[in-house]
Amino acid sequence: MSFSGRRVSILRSSAGISTEGARRASTVIQGPSANELKSPIHSEFRSHPAHRPHAGLETNRASTGVVWCTEQASKHGFIQHPEEWANLGQGAPEVDDEIEGCFLRPESIPLTSAGREYGPTAGIKEMRAAVANLYNDNYRKGMASKYTWENVCIVPGGRAGLIRIAAVLGNAYVGFFIPDYTAYNEMLSLFKNFVAIPSPLSGEDGYHIHADKVAEELARGTSVILTSNPRNPTGHSLSIEELARIQDICRDRATLIFDEFYAGYNYNHDCDGTTISAASNVIDVNDDDVLLIDGMTKRFRLPGWRVAWIVGPKDFINALGSCGSYLDGGTNVPFQEAAVSMLEPAKVQEEMKSLQTHFKIKRDYCLTRLHEIGFNRGDQDIPDSTFYIWLDLTTLDPPLPPNSGLDISNGLSFFDALLKEKAIVVPGIFFDLNPAKRRDLFDSPCHHFVRISYGPKMEVLKMGMDAIERVVKKARGEVGMYDHAISDEPTEGMSPKVKRHSAKGMGERHR
Repeated sequence: MSFSGRRVSILRSSAGISTEGARRASTVIQGPSANELKSPIHSEFRSHPAHRPHAGLETNRASTGVVWCTEQASKHGFIQHPEEWANLGQGAPEVDDEIEGCFLRPESIPLTSAGREYGPTAGIKEMRAAVANLYNDNYRKGMASKYTWENVCIVPGGRAGLIRIAAVLGNAYVGFFIPDYTAYNEMLSLFKNFVAIPSPLSGEDGYHIHADKVAEELARGTSVILTSNPRNPTGHSLSIEELARIQDICRDRATLIFDEFYAGYNYNHDCDGTTISAASNVIDVNDDDVLLIDGMTKRFRLPGWRVAWIVGPKDFINALGSCGSYLDGGTNVPFQEAAVSMLEPAKVQEEMKSLQTHFKIKRDYCLTRLHEIGFNRGDQDIPDSTFYIWLDLTTLDPPLPPNSGLDISNGLSFFDALLKEKAIVVPGIFFDLNPAKRRDLFDSPCHHFVRISYGPKMEVLKMGMDAIERVVKKARGEVGMYDHAISDEPTEGMSPKVKRHSAKGMGERHR
């Protein structure tokens, strides 16, 4: 449109000539389905500003995943009193010094002269060398090619690391597998120098990544593969043999990016501290196009430090260090200095033993409770890694009665029902591809799942499992519909009998 054309359009608007009809016709393909219109929580999800056009703002980045879940919980008082809630949505481990056998975290950080200066955007040499030494000890004993400090880039958190990697990728098809970490889709859409291609996995084998699936991606022109291992949200990991097959297929054909943030949470080896990494199958650390992302966040239980790393070939590391100067400015130097001593291999081995033993107990508790409530595992076996349970809501047995007044068969509705019991989980659609723009949310293969985190302390997990049990009992008609942990339900129009029942339930719960 010419400048004069734009001026005419603006003048028409100021004169009261509506262009709303034209705008609506050009932006809306189809309205919500009947299923969505019947569900208040689905309608609320659709009505969020993140799902509507707004001048000057890319609104679909305004609220996704855990952020949206937290926003909804805040409407019920979560922000004001988080201690009263069972937050099983946040992907974070417990951080206190209460796990038997784990080393004590520092309560204060000394500030050296170097710590007051700008740090190198690739990280301080001492930290980079400590990471390289840990990987050589854990994964490369007896191998000729070893990592050095030049193979490590320190980054301010895992997401910052992923963004740096995305910034240095050339023109390529980038393949990733769903369901997977929610930030991948948003992060990969920021850059226009490559095309991100999602590939759905099958629920029939627990959403497993098979080597032949990777081969299919390469056959259609994919030259970069990004995946989490162990996998978020399903809680499974690739074995070292499976990793080796995938790396052999991709060698000299594709760049592999492994998000290994949950490598410490491995329950396959009797909790002996063993961790699995693709570093074990790298032949030459500078020739194999394999990038590994990990950090202090998950397995060292220090998410607030924002200290992570990328391990890979020197050429990649040099580029990643350089782009930090214009993307994030680098990682906090004092926390890097404090982290160096934590990476001593023998110390890490004992830490991983304690971590795995403790979290396996919590995993088994949650799985037992969910089974007692009526949930069977469905297509997926017991999760062997991470601290997540990918719960299939359709496995509830016996099924809900046909006249149930509460639908908990899909992730959004289940999440909404749990909010009234002061508990948070993450609906499965956030691990699908861009669910906000789907024509019908009910079409998503992830829609009947929720992700449950057993990262929090045991007492929080007990609160959360109790809340899930109450929701299921309510759906079965065993508990009154307004017998909630939160007393924000309407009383106008309720019969005296229902009001008394609701008050009685609240009183018993708060004794």
